[in-house]
Amino acid sequence: MEIRLAKSYGFCFGVKRAIKIAEESPNSKTFGPLIHNKNEIERLAKNFNVGLVENLEEIEPKSRIIVRTHGIPKDQLKFLQSQDVEIIDATCPFVTKPQEIVEKMSKEGYSIVIFGDRNHPEIKGVMSYAKDPIVVLSVEELKEYLPKLKERVATVAQTTRKFQEYQKIVLFLMEHKKEVRVFNTICNATFENQDAARELSKEADVMIIIGGKNSSNTKQLYRICKEHCKDSYLVENRDELKPEWFVNKKVCGITAGASTPNWIIEEVIEKIRKLEYN
Repeated sequence: MEIRLAKSYGFCFGVKRAIKIAEESPNSKTFGPLIHNKNEIERLAKNFNVGLVENLEEIEPKSRIIVRTHGIPKDQLKFLQSQDVEIIDATCPFVTKPQEIVEKMSKEGYSIVIFGDRNHPEIKGVMSYAKDPIVVLSVEELKEYLPKLKERVATVAQTTRKFQEYQKIVLFLMEHKKEVRVFNTICNATFENQDAARELSKEADVMIIIGGKNSSNTKQLYRICKEHCKDSYLVENRDELKPEWFVNKKVCGITAGASTPNWIIEEVIEKIRKLEYN
């Protein structure tokens, strides 16, 4: 069986930057999971003593606190700034940008429409910088909020969403509002990984998508691959691989989410090569 890697996969700029910051900040703690990959978080804890706090009440004076890649809500950041702690900001610059945009557009009197998952930490952070933001994942959801929107609307997208779905939101707004300011805040790395996964999944008999089960961009890769290759599987590490997936397969495609380190990808490939599936 031939194993093919997608042309673009794995760590994006923001995650690489956050991991480097964490490695250079030993004996610190991240406020919320640094990235959506528990295996990498465990590595940072073991090798660099980078711990985790989930609640503001857990933060101790004089501690070093790393702000997660996805960013945090404005009020939480202000609270940290008021405490006797060292703040190390690992927020991805591509996440900081939509925060700045919605804050500026809100002050200028625009209604704010955010395309994304309101329960995702990135979007929770972006929402906190806007006045009465509308957060939707589809045109159907947006229709319900249409009467509440002003004639001047500004829109941003979660960095890891599908561009084609964002286009639908934008076109609907343009059909119903006089002025629509559109900011393309989807990360280029997301585009590249998704396009590469789509291309490879059309050629593969089986696709393995490696990444965190709670990672938005990894789940997007899985959905894209599933559209073109019915035998597509999402795994977090080599232990989740099953030999029966590869029986009578000629081409195995592999891609990975933006929070998936190379060492996990390499372990998965090595395990696939050793499996008895013939």
